[in-house]
Amino acid sequence: MSEAMPGPADARAPRTVEDTGLSFLFLAELVAKVLHQRGQLRLPELASHLKLNVGVIDPLIVFLRAEKLCEVVRVGNSGTDADLSYLLTEAGRQRAAAALGRNAYAGPAPVTLAAYTAQVQAQSVAGVHVTRARMATIFDGIVVNPRVLAQLGSAMNSGRALFLHGLAGSGKTYLAERLRNLLTGTIAVPHAVMVDGEVIPFFDSVQHQQEGGTAGSTVSSTISSTTPGATSGSMAFASAGFDRGSAPDMRWVRGVRRPAALAGGELTLDMLDLRFDPNTRLYQAPPHLKSNNGIFIIDDLGRQRCSPEALMNRWIVPMDRNVDYLTLHTGHTFQVPFDVIVVFSSNFVPHRLSDGAFLRRLGYKIEVPPASEAEYERLFRQACAQAGVAFDAGVFAYLLACHRERGMPLLACHPRDLVRQLRDLARYEDRVPELTRQTLDWAWDNYFAADSQQGCAPELDRRDRGTNVNGLEND
Repeated sequence: MSEAMPGPADARAPRTVEDTGLSFLFLAELVAKVLHQRGQLRLPELASHLKLNVGVIDPLIVFLRAEKLCEVVRVGNSGTDADLSYLLTEAGRQRAAAALGRNAYAGPAPVTLAAYTAQVQAQSVAGVHVTRARMATIFDGIVVNPRVLAQLGSAMNSGRALFLHGLAGSGKTYLAERLRNLLTGTIAVPHAVMVDGEVIPFFDSVQHQQEGGTAGSTVSSTISSTTPGATSGSMAFASAGFDRGSAPDMRWVRGVRRPAALAGGELTLDMLDLRFDPNTRLYQAPPHLKSNNGIFIIDDLGRQRCSPEALMNRWIVPMDRNVDYLTLHTGHTFQVPFDVIVVFSSNFVPHRLSDGAFLRRLGYKIEVPPASEAEYERLFRQACAQAGVAFDAGVFAYLLACHRERGMPLLACHPRDLVRQLRDLARYEDRVPELTRQTLDWAWDNYFAADSQQGCAPELDRRDRGTNVNGLEND
């Protein structure tokens, strides 16, 4: 992978209000909201919560005190400024409550939209380089059609959207989710982003996981105590590995793995827009925005509560121009970067879901076919080993004959599901699970039920006939 370019997250922590890129009055209001929600706080505690140097917060506190919105109390006997705590006056509580009524965000100070955009560009997913060797490492021990593997690797290098299609159970979703492991390097993600005076919470502890498995953690930091007689402005961050002159901007969460989000049949067009909850007075960023510099998987395309045409039309501009447009509840529309590899996964062939205008924007249209007999045997052996069932070559040959006789395709999910039924029966009968013709027939009848009497799998039938998502025949 090419080296990431330096971005705003690589800059040192802001030392003044002007360095933050945020307005003085906004930051003063944010301090008031934090004090309103958390009560009496020392300056180091306030700085830790806001992820700002105390040198930035000092003038804000001075302003709030001058406006009779904040007062100071001494707690402790050290005789230094470390004993000082701050709390709101009655007028301050009223002002903070009014601010919370407009936007209830009272977390770490946000970064500007311009800074976020620059950071996304600096750590673009387009810089990811996937090789055949890396594909072999990531998919080691996994049974995948070699042709599909080569297509997936090439598609990841393109940075463009890709469309995975095949029968239900062919392994499309599994393959799509595993693509995340091909994305090397880590990124920086802001706690929140400021847009036109509104704060949008951004960091998601579920979607943004730090390298090493610690979700939501940031570079560890402490705040040095003041020496006797020192002013509160003399306190500064003392982060591990950073001196005072190069302390990192803690408004960014660093070391985050490139994100991968998955949305299925629950996805609606509304979910792809910026949402403002009138009850909590907080914004919620759409999942594809949180997936910037990573992958966004739309699974089971064609089963959403909106039409596939409407859903795909929503993606035409972002995929074509690498930007998206969102709207605040105030009506202000703004542009955000769209640096995402979108993976569509569907049981339907591409031309059944959209027109040429959309399909030409898909870099790769990859079919995940049924397994070959050799691949199916490898899958079945793996399933037997995982379930503790002894593999029998003769019974497996009988299984293949059943597939041929009844026209059932060899899908990747079948071995695991059939062998689990053998295991379940053995547990019920309190015995060691066995792979025999009798137990396999029992599992087959349970699993395929009436489907095996139709001569072919229902999904195969639907794909061949071109049935649309509403169950109607396509022309």
